[in-house]
Amino acid sequence: MSTQGDGGGRATMTWHPERPEPTGYRLRVNGHLDEQWSAWFGDLALTHDSDGTTSLSGFVADQAALFGLLMKVRDLGIILVSVEAIGPASSLPRSAANSQR
Repeated sequence: MSTQGDGGGRATMTWHPERPEPTGYRLRVNGHLDEQWSAWFGDLALTHDSDGTTSLSGFVADQAALFGLLMKVRDLGIILVSVEAIGPASSLPRSAANSQR
């Protein structure tokens, strides 16, 4: 879905029925999560960062799946530091893209 101007200063929505390619995301949360949480987060790769945060990265099928991951962060009661789109799954390093399938 995208927005386009209608010439009258209003935005109109256009629907694109093709399914977008899964996008890579990196979620950063406060604290270091144990590796066991990887499966609960849809097999995202967990990386402990030196600043005391954990990065969860990998591809996410669609916006609904991303929202589900964000709800899991909320349900755990951990602080979400950032969410970053890191490109479509095809742009992830081959090992990261394959490990997520």
